[in-house]
Amino acid sequence: MLPLTVPFFVTIGLAIVGYLLARRRALSVASGDIRVLNALPHQHGLNTALSTLLPPLAVMLTWALAVRIGASRDLVLAPQNPAFTYIALIGLSVTGFVLSLLRISRDFRARNASERWIMALLIFASTIAILTTVGIVMSMVTETYSFFGQYDWRDFFFSTTWSPNFRGGSDLGIIPLIWGTLYISFIALVLAVPVGLFAAVYLSEYASPRMRSITKPLIEVLAGIPTIVYGLFALVTVGPLLRDYFAAPMGLGQSASSVMTAGLVMGIMLIPFVSSLSDDIINAVPQAMRDGSLGLGATKSETIRQVVVPAALPGIVGAVLLAASRAIGETMIVVLGAGAAARLSLNPFEAMTTVTVKIVSQLTGDTDFASPETLVAFALGLTLFVITLGLNVIALFIVRKYREQYE
Repeated sequence: MLPLTVPFFVTIGLAIVGYLLARRRALSVASGDIRVLNALPHQHGLNTALSTLLPPLAVMLTWALAVRIGASRDLVLAPQNPAFTYIALIGLSVTGFVLSLLRISRDFRARNASERWIMALLIFASTIAILTTVGIVMSMVTETYSFFGQYDWRDFFFSTTWSPNFRGGSDLGIIPLIWGTLYISFIALVLAVPVGLFAAVYLSEYASPRMRSITKPLIEVLAGIPTIVYGLFALVTVGPLLRDYFAAPMGLGQSASSVMTAGLVMGIMLIPFVSSLSDDIINAVPQAMRDGSLGLGATKSETIRQVVVPAALPGIVGAVLLAASRAIGETMIVVLGAGAAARLSLNPFEAMTTVTVKIVSQLTGDTDFASPETLVAFALGLTLFVITLGLNVIALFIVRKYREQYE
């Protein structure tokens, strides 16, 4: 955007110049003996650079956010004269530049002033993170409210039929989507949690340093594979394998796209999330607890089962929660591995779908954002957010309970 680009680069250049000039001026004030200064020259330079850069940067970000919100609400918040915006932002930068140079003296504590600017920067960054979260939630709540103004909430939450029709007369029941999401996530966690936890116990308690240095990076490679690659693996390899050797011979289905296909591939993807975090948490358990258990006559396996794992349980629960959230929010593996059929069934070899897949499908293409068939995507997203929040609350309860026990 041109209105922000010009003052941004001018401010950056002025901050660099301010840093260099402030250092030279501090040396000039000290007459070559920096011991008479209460702050080093580079600290004066840093204070000048921050004084020049941060105020206009904060104003630019705030203005850009206001313009963005105004555009989404059809409000005219952008100034009609961009030249005035240039002058105001550059003037603010020049003001900070000049005032910080004038403050340079032998008694000025530039380091304290720089730390205050840095603290203000950290507060501003944390505020942006909080406001972003609030903005995401509020956007979903607002659009969900519009959706329920056009569609009965009882049909949305309690209907077992999902059949959107952009010409009207849609059935938008969420139950089949929730069932598919939980079913696929359950299968993925049944594979990922035991395998990941056992791998973490082996790496932290049994593996030699050489074996650990080789095995752990190999496991973590799985986390770096793009989900579309996992989806292709499910579509081309795992799906046909399950269909030809399990589903078809047992009379459970003829489709390569199924809950089991997506669940198994997603479970493989989640293994490094569980194993890496659990391994770090288990290694953080004090060695004194292991030594005390072994000194009382317990075997190594008993020590791991009755001492190490319970002590590390809060972190392990966090790892499982991360894996569960990742499974619930996955899209590409489900699209390619499980299909897009919204149905209620206990057969794991049938095609089903999840909430995230339908969010994508409802917002894909040239759609009317005032229709319930499109607004339902926000209601689905808010429901998924509430489910994930519930998982966090449960995990927090477990973590606090066991943390009190082992502290």
